This record gives sequence, C-alpha cells and structure tokens, in this order.
Amino acid sequence: MSPPQIVSLPPTAVHVEQVQQQEKALPTDHDSLNIDEKKEIIPPYMQDAFGDEEFAEVKYKVLKWWQCGLLMVAETVSLGVLSLPKAVAGLGLVPAIIILVTLGMLATYTGYVIGQFKWRYPHISNMADAGEVLMGRFGRELLGIGQLLFLVFIMASHLLTFVIAMNRLTDHGTCSIVFGVVGMVVSFVLSLPRTLAKMSWLSLVSFISILSAVIITMIGVGVLSPGDGKVQATVDTDLVHGFTAVTNIVFAFSGHAAFFGLAAELKDPRDFPKALCLLQSIDICLYIIAAVVIYRYGGAEVASPALGSASPIVSKVAYGIALPTIIIAGVINGHIAFKYIYIRLFRGTDRMHKRDWVAVSSWVAIALSLWILAWIIAEAIPVFSNLLSLITALFASWFTFGLSGMFWLYMNKGLWFSSPRKILLTMVNLLAIGVGVCLCGLGLYVSGKAIHDDPSSASFSCANNA
Repeated sequence: MSPPQIVSLPPTAVHVEQVQQQEKALPTDHDSLNIDEKKEIIPPYMQDAFGDEEFAEVKYKVLKWWQCGLLMVAETVSLGVLSLPKAVAGLGLVPAIIILVTLGMLATYTGYVIGQFKWRYPHISNMADAGEVLMGRFGRELLGIGQLLFLVFIMASHLLTFVIAMNRLTDHGTCSIVFGVVGMVVSFVLSLPRTLAKMSWLSLVSFISILSAVIITMIGVGVLSPGDGKVQATVDTDLVHGFTAVTNIVFAFSGHAAFFGLAAELKDPRDFPKALCLLQSIDICLYIIAAVVIYRYGGAEVASPALGSASPIVSKVAYGIALPTIIIAGVINGHIAFKYIYIRLFRGTDRMHKRDWVAVSSWVAIALSLWILAWIIAEAIPVFSNLLSLITALFASWFTFGLSGMFWLYMNKGLWFSSPRKILLTMVNLLAIGVGVCLCGLGLYVSGKAIHDDPSSASFSCANNA
C-alpha cells in the first residue's frame, strides 16, 4: 500500500481571518519606521492608482522628484504672492512675518503627513480616496466633491486674472468676455497631455515667469517708492480686515489639495519629501522677501496685487511676464481635477493606459467641460474675489491643515500618548485641526460679510475690470 499523500488545501476563512489579525498586529508607529519598513507593512490587497505599467501604452508613474517639485511650485506659487504685501500692510510687519513663517512651517509638516498617508495607503491618488479611508463611502464623496469644487474655482480665478492682465496690457483693447474665451481656449489646449511628466516643462516656465514678475515688481516699486517710507511693526485693525489678510496668507500655501495626485505619478513615492522641501523652501523665502520689500517701498496703501503700485509701464511689463504663470498654475490645478474624474471613470480597466478613441475623447471631453464651467463661474459671479475667499474658507482650510491632522491621528490610532514624542506630535496635529476649524469658521464670517457689503459688479460684462 502506497504512503498517504499530503494535499495542499486552499486557504479557508479561518486562514484569511488569521492573516488579517496578523496585519492588525503589525506596528503602526510610522514616524519611527524607515521607508523600507513602511513598504513591508502595507497589506497585499492595497494597490496603487495606476497598477502595473511595465507594458502599458500610457505610463503615468514616471515623474522624477524635481519634476514633481517644480509642478508643486507652479501649482502653489502664482500671483497670490503679489497679494502678500497688502496682507503685511493690513497686519503690520511683525505679526505678518510671524504668521507667514508659522503657517509655512505648519504647511510643510502637513504636506509631509500627506506623504506618509500615501505611503501607508498606496492606492490613494486624490482626496476622495483618502476620504474613503477615513470615513468610508460618505467620506469619499464628501472630499471628492470638495476637491473638485475647490480646483474648479481656482481654475476660474486664473481665468479672471488672465482677463485683468489682458485688459491692463491692451488698455481694454476689446470686450472682457473675449479675453475670457481666449484664456479658456489656451488653458484647454495646454491641458490635453494626460500625464504630469509631459507637463513638467510648463512648470519650469511658470517658475521663471513668476520669479521674474516678482523681481520686476520689487524693482519698479522700489524706484517709484509710492509709500511714505514708514514701516509699521503693528497696526490697529478690526477682525474683518485683519482676518482677510490672514486668509490671503493661507491661500498662498493652499496647494495641498493636489499633493496626492502629484505623488501618485512619482516614479519613486519615497521621493515625495524631496519635492515638498523644494516647494516649501522656494515659496516661504519668496513670500517673505517679496512681501517685506514691496511693503517697505509701497507703504500702507500698497495695491493688491502689488503690480498696481508700480508705474503703468512697469506694471504692464510685469503682467506680460506673469502671463505664463497665470495660465499654467490654472492648467496644473485643472489637470488634477480632470485626473480625478478620469480615474473615477476608468480605474481598474485597461482604458487608463490606452490611447484609443474612447480614452482620448473622454479626457478631452472632461477637460473641455470643466474649463467651460470655470469660465462661466469667472464671468457670472459678481463678487468673485469674495466668493473665492468663501471657497478658500470652506476647502483650503481643511485640505491644507485640518485633514492632514486627521490623517495622522488615524494612522497612529491607539498610540497618541504612547511616548513623549507621540504626545508632542499629537498636540501638533490637533493644532493643525484647530487651525483648520478656525480658518473655516472665521473665514466664512469674514467672506460672508464682505459679500454682503460689496454686492457690486455685473455678470458677463464687457467692462474693463483692470
């Protein structure tokens, strides 16, 4: 009689349950683990957004860290930097610098937490995916809609800024609606590439553009010196004007809504901190230098954007050089919005990596639809700048600060007070959530009052808005 053979049975429910229990028992103290250890604890059922691209026709995960960093700079640093001198004038030099540096450091940390959350859950490619991890299907829809609305309104703000710039450059050479249509068409055409790597060269153009515009504005304001030469360390202000200035500073750091999308296309996700450091080192230094220098020579009545404080000729030159930034920053934010819808439609299918008629036409249709929507918003809302402050209060406060604190608390659940270091980090992330709540609450009040007090301007008007 032959000896009995050993038969390998498939895993049963009991085996699956044991594996899941072992996964739960793995350490979650991600701050004390190196990146290789982080990769080991990722459950096998978690997959990245684009899957295996070895033989894919369209490859997304090819972004180098410096390309990602430049994209982050182009997406975050735009003409908002030229509203900061007015913020300094509204707060006083000392409080403004303290707030700039503090919010910049906090934004750097919250950006790093987003990178940690991406390492822990590699399938995340947008805020909607992160919302599903936090709060299930409800969180997915809530953060997905919020991110999409926020990005579309940013796109609209760039179209409106383009119209203002063209009116200034041409001395209102034609109807403002025509300039809006031109800006929409140019932005749409630049949005057609499906991968961020192919758009990285645009980010370099954008960075050179905004840096040159800021330098020219500083020189122009310094030569003209329209201010009285007095620098006020502190100023007397009220809640509305003071907090509006703070909101302008917050908006200058509000690029976090796109970070998951940018990190998802990195060739090596471990390079995200390098890209983040490139962004934050550039924007904090540029913001402080531009804000202080232009305020010093522009005085308490410095214009916002600060280009208006220079002479008419210098203002036109700066606006002309800033045009690439005005367009490209909107295009990159738009790309993240398009990618959210595209992934939502085709995730898990081979359509993600195809260049066939359905894939290309779908991308074109999504891009065209959102740019038309952004154009309608830019033309239709009478007090658009105030409404943008409202959207910033609703979304930027959470995407930049509040949600990152929640991500960290979720990843370290049960370990919040396990060590002195953990206690400190718990306090920092609770502070981030508190900042988000404060910005949202007070921001809603301030922007609501501004809308109530300034119901002017006509929709779809040919008038000169420069």
